[in-house]
Amino acid sequence: MTVKIANSAFPNLLAPLDLGFTTLANRTLMGSMHTGLEEEKGGFDKLAAFYQARAKGGVGLIVTGGISPNARGRLAPFGCELSKFWQVTKHKKITDAVHKYPTKICMQLLHAGRYSYHPFSFAPSKVKSPINPFTPSAMSVRQIKGTIKDFAYSASLAQRAGYDGVEIMGSEGYLLNQFSCVRVNKRTDEWGGCVENRMRLAIDIIKAVREKTGEKFIIIFRLSMIDLVDGGNSWEDVVTMAKAVEAAGATLINTGIGWHEARVPTISTSVPRAAFTWITEKMKQEVSIPLVTTNRINTPEVAEEVLSKGHADLVSMARPFLADAEFVQKAAENKSDEINTCIGCNQACLDHVFQQKRASCLVNPVACYETELTFAKAKINKRIAVVGAGPAGLAFSVYAAQRGHKVEIFDRASEIGGQFNFAKQVPGKEEFYETIRYFNKQISLLDIKVHLSTEATTEDLINDDFDELVIATGILPRKLAIEGIDHEKVKSYLDVLRDKQPIGNNVAIIGAGGIGFDVAVFLAEEHEKSPLVDNKEKWLKSWGVDQSYQNNGALLDKPTIEKTPRNIHLLQRKTSKVGAGLGKTTGWIHRAILQKNGVKMLAGVTYKKIDDNGLTIEIDGKEQLLDVDHVIVCAGQESQRSLYQTLETSKRAEQGLHLIGGAKVAAELDAKRAIRQAAELAAVI
Repeated sequence: MTVKIANSAFPNLLAPLDLGFTTLANRTLMGSMHTGLEEEKGGFDKLAAFYQARAKGGVGLIVTGGISPNARGRLAPFGCELSKFWQVTKHKKITDAVHKYPTKICMQLLHAGRYSYHPFSFAPSKVKSPINPFTPSAMSVRQIKGTIKDFAYSASLAQRAGYDGVEIMGSEGYLLNQFSCVRVNKRTDEWGGCVENRMRLAIDIIKAVREKTGEKFIIIFRLSMIDLVDGGNSWEDVVTMAKAVEAAGATLINTGIGWHEARVPTISTSVPRAAFTWITEKMKQEVSIPLVTTNRINTPEVAEEVLSKGHADLVSMARPFLADAEFVQKAAENKSDEINTCIGCNQACLDHVFQQKRASCLVNPVACYETELTFAKAKINKRIAVVGAGPAGLAFSVYAAQRGHKVEIFDRASEIGGQFNFAKQVPGKEEFYETIRYFNKQISLLDIKVHLSTEATTEDLINDDFDELVIATGILPRKLAIEGIDHEKVKSYLDVLRDKQPIGNNVAIIGAGGIGFDVAVFLAEEHEKSPLVDNKEKWLKSWGVDQSYQNNGALLDKPTIEKTPRNIHLLQRKTSKVGAGLGKTTGWIHRAILQKNGVKMLAGVTYKKIDDNGLTIEIDGKEQLLDVDHVIVCAGQESQRSLYQTLETSKRAEQGLHLIGGAKVAAELDAKRAIRQAAELAAVI
């Protein structure tokens, strides 16, 4: 099967790329993502289905999740490696599945170095990572030379397994990046000191892989073009290394952005789209082999613009292919409005991986579950009423309609989206507009009938001839038992985000979960334009990124920060760190944004009373008055299930009655859980 191009609006994205000995079907590269399936029992069968779906969807080149060339380099104690001949067989399952289509696939060779989460890690020097409890041992010269051989042998095994090439991971702070930077490399021998010595390991590995695999084998080198850490490389060092990579025999250079320990966001929702393609464009002036650019490119329109401006030769998109396996095919057919767009939330992908769980996708729960969560045509087509047009109700409706059921949605609001309509207004979360756009398009394509501004009553639902009722009525803000809670100063988060009620300059926010942080960011950055596509340079400066690359690591001496004029207190009852329950890979970003804006985050708070003077609180037995104009309550939710409870006690309970989403479990506003629940119900109803 080949992707059919229907006079597409994306001629650069869909143009083939001749690599000399082979040709890529288009300029899309599915970037490396560890899924957790690599270590699961039977995981390679599931991985084969996962990658095959993306190949069928038209991606030009796939790079697998990181596979270690030896035991020391594993990401975790039982991490995946390719170092034994008998391991080739399971990898052939992947390559055979992908090669049913014109897609090429490369295996990423990744040695974690001091990022290895086990006590047997090693690195160029005995320097502990701030994000790992284990201190590595310094590598001996013998271990260095053995590692070079291990990379070459693993690449030869990958070739036997049917891979079209390998990507050698030299960025994000992994072993080869550790060797290249004085931040970690404190050696005084021939493997340390000047950049020529520090880059020697990477260059020797490329040469060894090329010698072992021959000329007709793709070698991608992922080069850290900006380290974004103190002790990172200068631009001159990076260029020196890039030219040596080209001379050593690499086919492509992929752009690496920042170390994992860097304090600059690089892939979260709040990062502007294509925020880092400028660095790849800068490198294009220095080398002649094709370059891949990456990070926060999530629509074909953005990818096409990047390529048309000459910033790169290929565009790497990792999570966008989690969100929609048919990304390329839809773009080629001029159906980009049907793409389920990655919103950069990290909640079901990176957060899962860091918790040793299987990765998936918030907006596409089928990702990495292709063999388990399927939507075969229903044997009996049913008429189904869905009450609630939030994430749960919408997801269920779309999946159920795809199976052939006739679905009608009822919602008292005037637009679909539920809580997403509030989230999309928070600076840095504008991508939620894309999810609502996607659902609106699917509703149209699947002929789902939507009744907005409509209160679905018990009588209507019982008396109509629906075969199944799905209640997805969501949540209500929890009301707190605090003296003065009905004072005119008190507002709910809905008053702020939904109703746009005016809020004063002195504010206390009760509740520091996800909603509390969202409201704090909304109020702190209300004066800012959206950085999603505008103010890219301003965003980079605010995080200390130096586009002129005057300093090592491309870091400014001092970020450019514009603080909010508001005086904001973010409060929580718990004594734990404020924001401790936020996403593992994004929580620090939310905290940093508030810290930049001078938001005061207080834990262990007891709320005493609210009156004309403000909010009286107690911390460590000491009372204090916060002189605030408004108190905004973001202290949790309660399930809105009165309709379900009424139906449950009626004759309707004997028929199909289901409860999903926030109406079933109100903890936080968990769209990931809500959409997965909806999909699982739709698959079997």
